[in-house]
Amino acid sequence: MARVHFPDNILPYTGGVREAVVAARNVRDLLRELEARYPGCHETLDRASVAIDGQIYQDAFLEPLGTNSDVHFLPRIEGG
Repeated sequence: MARVHFPDNILPYTGGVREAVVAARNVRDLLRELEARYPGCHETLDRASVAIDGQIYQDAFLEPLGTNSDVHFLPRIEGG
C-alpha cells in the first residue's frame, strides 16, 4: 500500500482529497488505480515528477512501490 499525496492543482479532480492509500506494484499501476478512483486526474499526474520515499524521479513509470511507500506528485522541473 502506498500513501499518495496530491498537489493543490489536482484537488478539484479528487473532490478535495489530499491523500489516499492505494495498493500498487509500481507507479504505472498507481496511476491506473488513481484514474479509476478520480477520473480526469491521470493527465495532470502523468506530467508530474514523482517523489517516492523522498527520492525524486522525472520518469518513475516502472519504479517499484514498497508496502509503506510515501508518494508525492510534484510539478515537473524543466530546464537545462
